[in-house]
Order: sequence, then structure tokens, then C-alpha cells
Amino acid sequence: MASINMVDPGAAGAGSDGAGAGGTIGRYRWLICSLLFAATAINYVDRQMIGVLKPTISAELGWNETTYADVIFWFQAAYAIGYLSFGRIVDVLGARIGYSVAFVIWTLGHTLCGFAGNAFQFSAARVVLGLGEAGNFPAGIKAVSEWFPAKERAFATGVFNAGANIGAVITPLIVPIITIAFGWRMAFIITGAISLVWLVAWIAIYRRPREVAKLSPAELAHIESDPADPAKKIGWIKLLGYRETWAYALGKFLIDPIWWLFLFWTPDFLAKTYNLDLKSFGPPLVAIYLLSDLGSVAGGWSSSKLMKRGYSANFARKITMLACAFLVMPIFFAQYVDNLWLAVGIVGLATAAHQAFSANLYTIPSDMFPRGAVGSVVGIGGTVGAIGGMMMAKFTGYILQTTGSYTLIFAVAGSTYLIAITVVHLLSPRLARVDAD
Repeated sequence: MASINMVDPGAAGAGSDGAGAGGTIGRYRWLICSLLFAATAINYVDRQMIGVLKPTISAELGWNETTYADVIFWFQAAYAIGYLSFGRIVDVLGARIGYSVAFVIWTLGHTLCGFAGNAFQFSAARVVLGLGEAGNFPAGIKAVSEWFPAKERAFATGVFNAGANIGAVITPLIVPIITIAFGWRMAFIITGAISLVWLVAWIAIYRRPREVAKLSPAELAHIESDPADPAKKIGWIKLLGYRETWAYALGKFLIDPIWWLFLFWTPDFLAKTYNLDLKSFGPPLVAIYLLSDLGSVAGGWSSSKLMKRGYSANFARKITMLACAFLVMPIFFAQYVDNLWLAVGIVGLATAAHQAFSANLYTIPSDMFPRGAVGSVVGIGGTVGAIGGMMMAKFTGYILQTTGSYTLIFAVAGSTYLIAITVVHLLSPRLARVDAD
């Protein structure tokens, strides 16, 4: 394997800017990051509700494990298509309009779940949800690339990606309360209606940095402190020819299915292993996703801190991802633990490591590609990752239906991240920027 270059000759000087970034140059860019955080939290509330409500919906609609897996499969199929499409849409329309379109589509799909009467109708609503939700990360990463210099992007990505875990924390707290009071159908309708507040705020606030009058000259200079980037657009066919595109895409193909597994099947695992129900598995899930939140922020902070100390983006991103790969491995033993909270700690460590790994993986397209191609690369990677998720859904449903055991499933989950970082490094040994010309 090629060596990882550790020191970026210009990074030490760049890092000194960041030291004073929080206190002297303004914080408007973090308002933008907070909007991305909130949208991602809403995204994951809408996404995870089916996992929390699985026992309730399955009992009413007569689903078995393979039926549930099929509903997940069609969501992820739509997510794969939507991710590829929104990568290009966001590059063409920009983050403000692209994000708004995605939000409207996924909120519609989420609300329609409350009107579904069978597995087919539920799958159709989840297809709409998947198409829209696919726009969240291409638009979010596009916004980060516009509002943050390279040395802050991993941390900013980690912060807004932490919204996924907050969404996953909120879901088991509020959804059972709404469901017990009004039924599971109203849980979809009420949460969909409330989330529209974000759309109003996004349209009102988001602009590109040079279009914001409140932005101080010092903060604008900080945001634009990287070497000039011509924002060159690159066609999909050409992007598919770059090894760097596949470094990102195959990394997503390997790790995204494991996150889907944690998201959609953790409530089921806890319910079956520890006899928990809709009222009792909320606290364990909250603990797991709070740990995930810490992992997301810590992963972005770690690589950003290394870069400020003079290490190259290549070394900082990859050494962080390698450490995370080892931290996921104990997930294999979660199924053999008798104590609920020890199992929660093991699963929480794995989800935290995933989020830290993911925060850095999400950042590397902006390390390697011109700004005008970042959304498309993220879209390609998301599509490939969603295809992996479709395969994992079928695999998990089949294994649980035939064996009732998580042994093989957790073995796959524990080993995948080492394979992923190896693939990323082999395909892009230096995270060098592509020659767009």
C-alpha cells in the first residue's frame, strides 16, 4: 500500500487562522451549519420512525421480517435514484433551492405513510420519502463547501451530520407518546406538519457567502481562504472515470448498509433480545444515538485538529477512519451480552465510530474535486451506498426470517469498516485533487 503523506506544508499556517476563527472573525457560518443540523435531525426522525413503530405497524398490518425488509428495500431503491439525481440537481440549482425541493418531497412522502393501509401503499409512500431524503446530504455538503474552508469542513460536516443522531434520539422519545395518544398514523402526520417550520427558516436565511450583507469581511476572507477553486463542473461520465470517485463511492457502498442496519433493526434487536416494547426501548435508543452524536462531532474534530497541527488532509482523514474501524469491531459481541446497558454501550460505540468514520468520508469529495463537482460525486457515492443498503436489507430480512439470529449480521457489520478504509486508501493513496482539465 502506498504511504500516507503526513504533513501538509501549508497546513500549519492555515491552522493558525482557525485558532482565532471562533472569537474574532464572526460566526455566521455556524448559523448555516445549525440549519443543516436541524434539517438532518428532521430527516432522521422521518427515516427512523418506521424502525421505532415496526412492532406496532407489523401487528396491525400483518407484516413478517421479509415484508418489513421489502419496505426498507424500496425506500433504499428510491434513495439510490434520488441521491444520484439530487447530486446533479444541487450542483445546477444550488444548495438553497435544491435543499428546499428535497425537503418538500420527503415531507410529503413521510406524511403519506400515515395514510397507508397495506405494505404496497406503505412502500409507495416510502419511495417518495426516499427520493426526497436523498437530497439532504448532497445539499448539506454543497453548503458546507460554500461556507467553510477546507480545514473546517470535516468538523462542520461532523456537526451537521450529528443531526442524524439527534433525530434518532428524538424519535423514540416523542413518537411513542404521539402513538399512544393518537395512533401511529397521526404520528406521521403531526411530525410532518411540524417540520415545515424549518423550510421557512431555510428559504429566509440561506444565501451564498457573498450574498449575505451581515457577513463580516473577516469571516468572508476566512471562508474564501483556500486556493482559488474555479467551481468547474464535471459530467457524470467523466466523473465515473476517476479512481477518486470510486474511492468515495465504494467506501459508501461498504459502510452505508451498516448504518441502515443500526437504524432500522436496532429497535427490533433490543425488543427481541431484552423483551422491550414501544414504551421501554426509548431510553436505550436515546443512549445509543447520544453516543453516536459524540462520535460524529469527535470524528470531524479529530481530523480538523490534526490538520491545524500541520498534518495533511490525507493523513488526518485516514488515521481517524482507521481508528473508527477498530472501534466498530466489538459489535459482534453485543448479541452475547446478558446485560441490556452493556449491550447498549457496545452498539453505541459502534454507531459513534460509524458516524466519526462517515464525517470524514463525506469530506473527501471536497478534498479531491472542484466545488462545482462535489454534489455530483456525493450523489454517485450515495447511490452506490444505497444499493449496498438494498442488498443489506434483503440479507438481514432473510437471515432473521430463517435463523432468528444476528450472529452473521453482526459479523459482517464488525469487519466492514477495515475493508472500507483499505479500499479508500488503495484507490486514492494521497487524496490528491483531480485534474479536471
